[in-house]
Order: sequence, then C-alpha cells, then structure tokens
Amino acid sequence: MPTDEIPAAQAELLRRMYEIFNTQRVDDFTRVAFHPDVDWPNVREGKRLHGIDDVLAYWKGQFAVAHPLVRIEGMAAEPDGRVAVQVRHGLRDASGDHWSDGTVDHLYTFREGKVAHMEVRG
Repeated sequence: MPTDEIPAAQAELLRRMYEIFNTQRVDDFTRVAFHPDVDWPNVREGKRLHGIDDVLAYWKGQFAVAHPLVRIEGMAAEPDGRVAVQVRHGLRDASGDHWSDGTVDHLYTFREGKVAHMEVRG
C-alpha cells in the first residue's frame, strides 16, 4: 500500500500510535494524538466508544487479560480521504509473539490533525 498519498504527519502519527500500543504505555500519547471526541470501535462488544477516556479504558481492559499486538503491513489513502492501515493482529505470551494468518484494515479519519474516527474493515 503506497504511503505517498497520505500526509506525512498522519502517516507518522499512525506509525507511532501502533508502536506505543504494542508497549501498552498509551496514556500520554493517546491524549495528544486523539481528538477529544474520538469515535472508536469496541469490536468485542459490537459497539462504539466515544472520547479518549472510553478508548483508554477499553485498551486497559484488553491489557488486563492479554498482551495484544498490532503490526502495520501497509498504508493507503482512501478515495474519501480516510487512511487505511492494513494490520496483522497478534498476542504476546511467555513463549513469544504469535501473529494471525490474515490481515484487516483499520480506517482512520482525522480532524484538526488528530485521530477522530476509526473503523475495522475485513
């Protein structure tokens, strides 16, 4: 997926976001990178989360039971202006990192230079 159509600041913010997510030290960066009214999917429960505090609580709930990992496989600009990030999910445990066979797309909308909306496709 080509990144040359994606604004450099957005591509860098997304790369950094996934790096930090994998460390589970998400508080400070999320508060800087996410729009205060961010709209985020809770895939497990099939509902939407609204606001940074809801997203952080969701992630910390995941971190309490497992060490999820997400690896970027590529990025592309969508015709509607969103950024599609193709990712591979994984888990870390005592025996190492384990990666899924397939990938999904995370679709991002930005507002005021910050992540404002995310959807999962695939």
